[in-house]
Amino acid sequence: MSREPDGLAQLLPPWHRLRDAEEGEPLRALLAVMAEQIDVVRNGVEQSYDDLFVETAAPWVLPYLGDLVGYRTLPGYERVLTTALRGGSSAAGLTEAIAPRRDVAAAVANLRRKGTLHLLEELCEQVTGWPARAVELSRLVSHQQQVKLYGSGSSGSGDANRSRRGRLADLRDGSALDLAGSAFGTVARSVDVRSANSLRRQGGLTPAGVGLFVWRLRAHPLTSSPAYCIDRARNLYTFSILGNDSPLVTKPVPEPSATHIATIDNVPAFIRRRQLHDRLADYYGPGKSLVIRRDGEDRPVPPSDIVVADLSNWRYRPKRGQVAVDPELGRIAFGSRSAPRQGVRVDYHYAFGADMGGGEYARHHPPRPEAALYRVGPGQTYRQIMDAYRAWQHDRRAGTCGPEGIIEITHSGAHQEQLDFDLDPGDRLEVRASEGTRPVIRLLDWYSNRPDALNIRSVHEDCEPGERPRITLDGLLVAGRGINVTGPVGAIVVRHTTLVPGWSLEPECAPHAPQEPSIVLERTTACLQIEDSILGTIEVIGNEVSEEPLDIHIRDSVLDATGSERPALSAPDCRHAHAVLHAHRTTVIGEVHTHAVAVAEDSVFTGRLHVARRGIGCLRFSYVPVGSRTPRRYRCRPDPAGPGEAPRVRPLFTSERYGTPWYGQLADRCAQEIRRGAQDGAEMGAFHDLYRPQREDSLRARLAQYTPAGTDAGIFYVT
Repeated sequence: MSREPDGLAQLLPPWHRLRDAEEGEPLRALLAVMAEQIDVVRNGVEQSYDDLFVETAAPWVLPYLGDLVGYRTLPGYERVLTTALRGGSSAAGLTEAIAPRRDVAAAVANLRRKGTLHLLEELCEQVTGWPARAVELSRLVSHQQQVKLYGSGSSGSGDANRSRRGRLADLRDGSALDLAGSAFGTVARSVDVRSANSLRRQGGLTPAGVGLFVWRLRAHPLTSSPAYCIDRARNLYTFSILGNDSPLVTKPVPEPSATHIATIDNVPAFIRRRQLHDRLADYYGPGKSLVIRRDGEDRPVPPSDIVVADLSNWRYRPKRGQVAVDPELGRIAFGSRSAPRQGVRVDYHYAFGADMGGGEYARHHPPRPEAALYRVGPGQTYRQIMDAYRAWQHDRRAGTCGPEGIIEITHSGAHQEQLDFDLDPGDRLEVRASEGTRPVIRLLDWYSNRPDALNIRSVHEDCEPGERPRITLDGLLVAGRGINVTGPVGAIVVRHTTLVPGWSLEPECAPHAPQEPSIVLERTTACLQIEDSILGTIEVIGNEVSEEPLDIHIRDSVLDATGSERPALSAPDCRHAHAVLHAHRTTVIGEVHTHAVAVAEDSVFTGRLHVARRGIGCLRFSYVPVGSRTPRRYRCRPDPAGPGEAPRVRPLFTSERYGTPWYGQLADRCAQEIRRGAQDGAEMGAFHDLYRPQREDSLRARLAQYTPAGTDAGIFYVT
């Protein structure tokens, strides 16, 4: 559109404008078209000057400016372009993906800082989002000192500094010995001539060695969470409410400046006993890494009462008034004569790889302005979930609210009550955690003559398909029992929720009841939808003759039967479940016996997959073990092996036990066909959207670009 559509017409004499108005202003319209083209030329001339500067250049110019200043595009940008084109991204978005404006603007400054440690840390944060610490490994190499450095000769300051490098370990310095071999260690070690960039066994302890230590696990906070009492004397507790050992993690503190080298306070590192003992005031207290409160008091236990101890096997017994803390196991021990009488609450941080299974991270809640909201928690109208549910049912039947209701839990405490949701036709109920909380629902042994599961039922058997009730569980941790669904229910949505595999955990994170299911679909019509969640076995009980198979949709989740040989999805007695599975970016630990698989893509099945109907559905970019009966496959693993040969690749996990920081993540030594086997080059399974292979490739490219020639630089993954 022209900035001055009547600019040319205003230059005409008034007599011509009057005659043009009498004729219907055809001349004015012609001049407006000419002015529009003149403005196009003017804008192009002005933009050509703006394109000389990266701050004001058009998006399409950024790759060319980057080429002029030496900016290199990251590997794999062709795949990014393909994905963006499929998603309908604009041209500006495509160029920003190839050459981000911020990176192009910083290219010259980064080249001037080439080889500095703080630049490597900054690039790691920008490219991958992972915190890192750069270490000059050559300073940790032990070497022989020259005698002349200790004499009265003319030794310069450089020689004096060199005399303090490569020293032997001081056995009296417990703090230095505790950090030896870590990213923050200062104890010298022997030369290791293996390359720091080796993909097998890394070395780097050479005069040219540089190491970039990277933390990939995130520090997830828990605020005012109840600790778990493991004995009747009430003086032994675990930070985790499930009773398992959970190592504590440092709450990262932002670095004070761009030239600052990261310390142990700036990364989500595991807290060590010696470290907590030496710097208790830096880690303990409100707003810090951990806090302990007892007997319902808002005031935390004073630091003077905290004693750091090794609580393995609970051998250490604190004195009266003392509180022993073991950060490496996540355990707390009070004196036997000063045990809490009203419980213990803790604030702490735990490590996990992604925002999955519920937590105090941000979750997206679709707006529901027509839904009635009922808040549950301290200071709210309702103290129990069932109280809020009964109030919603009363208002619903009284006509004071619509069929949609939300029960929002406003704190990270534990709810120990029997939950029975009997839904009417048309009901739309959502039980969710409020932002910044992770409530726990502990289902206990309430009755001796029937199961104590979380029951979801439809009270009308002849409900029309469009009026079937729907329920959503969002942001919860359910332990002790599972969920039982019966009747004509429309949909069960489990989002950002954990249904503890095996119902509960032992201290070593072993499942308490590994054979028990997390969800039982018993003679129901429910469509099960699971998103960003962790859960145990799904059991389907239905009439295979007169009813259609159920639909089960699983996305970005872990389905864990606590063992590859146990059924993760089946009917009783390991028969085929009368269900159709839709799996997207899912990790399944266990066997799957189902009616059919409509689609399974970017997923990992550790146990055999056996379907009754092979003619429908497909598997894409997934791993299924040898001997599975599946629908047609497209680029799946493992590769076909000869008779009597073992498969060439198989998934290797860092940990398969829920409750450990590395749960469900593929190990670094896992075969590349699985770590990069998804359709977009990422890893298969529930952690696909972390894009760890792409981040690693980008980091290696930047590390090779900004380290001096001849430097042996490598990436060391701490977590």
